[in-house]
Amino acid sequence: MDAPSPTSILFARGVIARLAVWSTLRVAVQEGWGGPDGAEKRTWLASEIVDAFQDQSQTPDDQYIEDMLLQIMADEYDAVLEDGSAESVARDIVRLWEETSVGKADGVVRFEEMADKVKGKKQEVEIVVQEDEEWEDEDGEEGDSADEEAPQLMRPVQDPPTRNDPEVDEDGFTLVKGKGKGRR
Repeated sequence: MDAPSPTSILFARGVIARLAVWSTLRVAVQEGWGGPDGAEKRTWLASEIVDAFQDQSQTPDDQYIEDMLLQIMADEYDAVLEDGSAESVARDIVRLWEETSVGKADGVVRFEEMADKVKGKKQEVEIVVQEDEEWEDEDGEEGDSADEEAPQLMRPVQDPPTRNDPEVDEDGFTLVKGKGKGRR
């Protein structure tokens, strides 16, 4: 196997740096969404992206890279992204490929500087709870989840039977107890 070309190394550095500053991926790694090896998965993701550009006869476009990012985030980090961030990351990666293939390093340097600034810093996370979402049942009728009561998953705890109360088992049958002959 031949050693990678200087432009391939430059592009790989840019991809690694761009992924390092992607706040969504930083949160996924920081919060352990991908398990304990989330950082290694980020490096693997970078290698998959670099390989996609080097192994294909036609240069991947930003839509292809975005789909790749979304699929890997779902598969490896259990994260379904709807924030649009994968689109901008994909555009930046395609731009890095175009720049590095003609020997320009400006984008790579810029992303590496940004990556150095965020290195070791905790990504702030804002948790958004959505309530009162509209839903549609199987018949196509709309409803409001806040109006519905959740199904009872556990039986309520009952008071223990007193001596004179009949004892009913979990199937609803009344247990018959023998009178018992005197106690000694």
